[in-house]
Amino acid sequence: MAISLSKGQKVDLTKTNPGLKKIVVGLGWDTNKYDGGQAFDLDASAFILGATGKVQDEKDFVFYNNATGAQGSVVHTGDNRTGVGDGDDEQIKIDLSAIPAAVDKVAFTITIHDAAARKQNFGQVSNAYVRIFNEEGNAELIRYDLGEDFSVETAIVVAELYRHGAEWKFNAIGSGFQGGLDALCTNYGLTVA
Repeated sequence: MAISLSKGQKVDLTKTNPGLKKIVVGLGWDTNKYDGGQAFDLDASAFILGATGKVQDEKDFVFYNNATGAQGSVVHTGDNRTGVGDGDDEQIKIDLSAIPAAVDKVAFTITIHDAAARKQNFGQVSNAYVRIFNEEGNAELIRYDLGEDFSVETAIVVAELYRHGAEWKFNAIGSGFQGGLDALCTNYGLTVA
């Protein structure tokens, strides 16, 4: 049975699941009734961070247009442009055993594509969550439901996977940003053109 977390909670991932090597991070959401005439396109991303808390190389910003990072150990499975249907809207696969030693943390985010132009924000999104499951057997290990705490934000740092000695831990963040993807990129040390 999965461990259900609240904002700010941390939990051991590999210590409590010995032998865990390959995981999938599933992110999902629904949109509320919206009468703006524009479709909602939410995007999941992963920022692969070094000891400074910053991305060391542009290749380590993983999203639908750069699907692989951390020397192939982090892989985005594809863009869902509508969020329609049940289950995960987007997934990121991680091979914990292959993440380079220089990587301290992987931050998972959700942003709203073209939010400013479409006048959209996370106040119009509901049922957002992140879950981690074992790729071998699909057993859900951790789930974090974000709740409805957001209003004007256009980007969310959902959670982090981080190294603690030889183990990996999971941190339920749930921190909103205004300024969308550009604000997140700047926060994690990337220059936005």
